[in-house]
Amino acid sequence: MSELTTDLKSLHESTLNNLKSSKANNTLRAYKSDFKDFGAFCAKHGLNSLPSEPKIVSLYLTHLSKNSKISTLRRRLVSISMVHKLKGHYFDSKHPIIVENLMGIKRVKGSIQKGKKPLLINHLKSIINVINEQNIDDIRKFRDKTIILVGFGGGFRRTELISIDHEDLEFVPEGLKITIKRSKTDQFGEGMIKGLPYFTNENFCPVVNLKKWLDISKIRSGPIFRRFSKGSFLTEKRLTDQTVVLLMKKYLDLAGIENKNFAGHSLRSGFATVAAESGADERSIMAMTGHKTTQMVRRYIREANIFKNNALNKVKI
Repeated sequence: MSELTTDLKSLHESTLNNLKSSKANNTLRAYKSDFKDFGAFCAKHGLNSLPSEPKIVSLYLTHLSKNSKISTLRRRLVSISMVHKLKGHYFDSKHPIIVENLMGIKRVKGSIQKGKKPLLINHLKSIINVINEQNIDDIRKFRDKTIILVGFGGGFRRTELISIDHEDLEFVPEGLKITIKRSKTDQFGEGMIKGLPYFTNENFCPVVNLKKWLDISKIRSGPIFRRFSKGSFLTEKRLTDQTVVLLMKKYLDLAGIENKNFAGHSLRSGFATVAAESGADERSIMAMTGHKTTQMVRRYIREANIFKNNALNKVKI
């Protein structure tokens, strides 16, 4: 009997580990952070957070709705549900009291989402030009230019961008192949390859600038985007994804462009928007960005064509 109990306990622990392994580390951290806020709400009001019940979660969502977007409420609900699963508790996230409450909140608040601004061609050129004008060492200039150009040209998520190693690069006559080992929508590590062709204008060409960066930095293995220590000494340490955002905002500011509504996603959404404006179809865009569904890509295409296919163009005044 004791052996059976031990085996079941071991199987239970292994099952919980499998559940944890099914999610990326960043996702697990997000779950914990969201659940911590829920826990604080419950503690303040003398309620149970784990295991909890739909009525309590519904009260929490109403509390959040005063200052949060619908997308935030949905994410918190997913986090609460997943933490219950990971801890071996059942939680009915589809309970009517939750579903109906969310529908009511959505009607009151509205669900339109205002996303961050995409980095468009004029922004991209302004950033590269302002980097060229800076009184800094060439090694810093080429690193910063290459991050922005490759990030935009490949429609990269910032986590994908800073994860690129030298071993993931293959220069071919047509341009550059970059192997993405893992991404947000590729949790099982199947990988994908992005192709960046040469641009006519070398100043804005991600392939040309990457070659120059690798040459001047003498990077032959490991992370291609690294931190500098004091001065311009290049370290072995990989850049953080937040650094990509800070660099982009810094150079937008130096170029005289309001940077408040730009974020790390602006490189990726910028590529998709510009590609759509240039006539690229949704499959071509998805092949580069790695989107698994057409919903977001079609949104980029609609926004890109808002004036091109505007009915008012037919009106003659």
